[in-house]
Amino acid sequence: MRKMLSLGLAAATTMTLITASAFATGSAKTSAKAAVVRISTRKLPKLGTVLVNSKGRTLYMFVPDKRKRVTCVGSCAAAWPPSKLPKGAKAVAAGKAKASLLGSDRDPAGGRVVTYDKWPLYTYIGDRAAGQAKGQALNLNGGLWYVLSPSGKVIRMK
Repeated sequence: MRKMLSLGLAAATTMTLITASAFATGSAKTSAKAAVVRISTRKLPKLGTVLVNSKGRTLYMFVPDKRKRVTCVGSCAAAWPPSKLPKGAKAVAAGKAKASLLGSDRDPAGGRVVTYDKWPLYTYIGDRAAGQAKGQALNLNGGLWYVLSPSGKVIRMK
């Protein structure tokens, strides 16, 4: 009886260790994925190739930021969520985006925002799916919003 009890205890301990090990490995992979913010490109009708996030959502710049600092906060940031850079993460370029133009800026609301050619990057809540650019050339929340080309040039077309 003692042998069976010991054998059962040993098997349970082994299964616990295997499960814990698998969980830890899965967590490490999840953390590694979270440590990267990917800025890529996508060709859009009438606008050409523009910057997008990892979900294919169009990224915008805000003219009042003046390539200096994040100025869209509070209700502005609710409509135009900034592309956040989590602590310990880094921005990486994909597609035609250039790694040399990536950076970050302090967000007055806390944390950091990804920048491209010194422009803080934002998405627009009016874009419901990847490939939309309904925020292009809008004058909302205190200024104009435009998409950026992979060279960092502001695209002012509607």
